[in-house]
Amino acid sequence: MTRTIGYIVGSISSTSINRRLAKALERLAPEGVELKEIPIKGLGFYSPDYDANYPEEARAFKQAIEDVDGVIIVTPEYSRSIPGVLKNALDWAARPWGQGSFDGKPVAIIGTSGGGIATAAAQQHLKAIFSHYNAPVLGQPEGYVQSTPGLFTEDGEVTNEETAAFLRSYLAAFEALIDRYVPANELVNA
Repeated sequence: MTRTIGYIVGSISSTSINRRLAKALERLAPEGVELKEIPIKGLGFYSPDYDANYPEEARAFKQAIEDVDGVIIVTPEYSRSIPGVLKNALDWAARPWGQGSFDGKPVAIIGTSGGGIATAAAQQHLKAIFSHYNAPVLGQPEGYVQSTPGLFTEDGEVTNEETAAFLRSYLAAFEALIDRYVPANELVNA
């Protein structure tokens, strides 16, 4: 049995340190856990005008969320909040009304930046959004990772063992949350 966890990177930058953090989580995933990206770069701007006929890219995005056991949001913080591209993706996932892809889906939120409080403000905003979506969100440990030069390599290697140990414990806590909400016989690859 493999547990499948999707992750959404809240930045579309080619040099994103949050993408490197996501790759680190992929590398550190325990045996029996597969992490895979749910990309947001190809989504157009959401408008209620599409609710009656969702574009294929948005349908695929919603389906990718529904096809995993849980979702990790890996996000930077822009102007003390979440990036617009991430909010746009979440709006696609929440609509049409009554068909939200995150309803009951376990979610974890983590992010990195060079600042001491990392992405704390953005994460608080995301917790409010996911509360509205009826998604159970990992409360502890909180994922505020201060990035230093070279902490994550481009392919996701973590160069600091203390950070690697924290990320492994973070993934274990998220697995425990998934276990509380997704019965073993309902896991995606059960």
